[in-house]
Amino acid sequence: MMTSQEMAARIAELAPWFYPFDLGHGLRTESAIPPEVTGIFETRLEMVNQIVERRFGPRLSEITCLDVGCHEGFYTAAMARKGMRRVVGIDVREMNLRKARFVADAFGLANASFLEGNCEQLRAEEIGQFDLTLFLGVLYHLENPMLCLRNVAGVTRELCVVETQVIDEVEGSTEWGAREWTRPYQGALAVIDESGEFYADNRETGSTPLALAPSPKALLFMLKQAGFRQAEIVPPPAGAYEQHRRGKRVVCAAFK
Repeated sequence: MMTSQEMAARIAELAPWFYPFDLGHGLRTESAIPPEVTGIFETRLEMVNQIVERRFGPRLSEITCLDVGCHEGFYTAAMARKGMRRVVGIDVREMNLRKARFVADAFGLANASFLEGNCEQLRAEEIGQFDLTLFLGVLYHLENPMLCLRNVAGVTRELCVVETQVIDEVEGSTEWGAREWTRPYQGALAVIDESGEFYADNRETGSTPLALAPSPKALLFMLKQAGFRQAEIVPPPAGAYEQHRRGKRVVCAAFK
């Protein structure tokens, strides 16, 4: 275990931080994002805890969890502190993983570990399957969301919790090969240009400047096509972050 002085020095060395961690002994990391936005973290965590406890209940100490796009390990650490048998965080950026490993060490979490990797290359034959997967705040930053959902489904044994920004719903019909042949569409993917953030080395973007953000109906359809038996949008709790309350961000529980 590190001393308080060593931990304080390491916190300063690794700054700036995205997540606010309370590491005890008066030691905290201060989030660099605006305070009116940090409520998103607690809403996500509250909803994940609700879904996980309802699904696994007394089995919590037996399950394994994979946190895909774990960032600084905020939710990885939270699941490990709940007493899950094994929790693995995976992220595309080594700087994020350095912070995550420090946090796990500071909390003394022997059941948490971290890997560098991209969800586009996620393979069950390489990392195995997990009872629970978390896919929080990642999907809408991806160039290949369908590929990544299929990969996440492949490493999920029971339950995946997905949290994402969504666009407004789009419905209509389009020609499909000829003027008289049409197909209805429900749901859509919006093409988002994240070039500014990406080339400024913003660690909250995906691994490319191109992102595809789904509408709610598109998200549910994509989850089922990815290999999940059932997918449902979970209602936000009272006092949720404002985007969750307005339906601009959603949390989905997807079951194998």
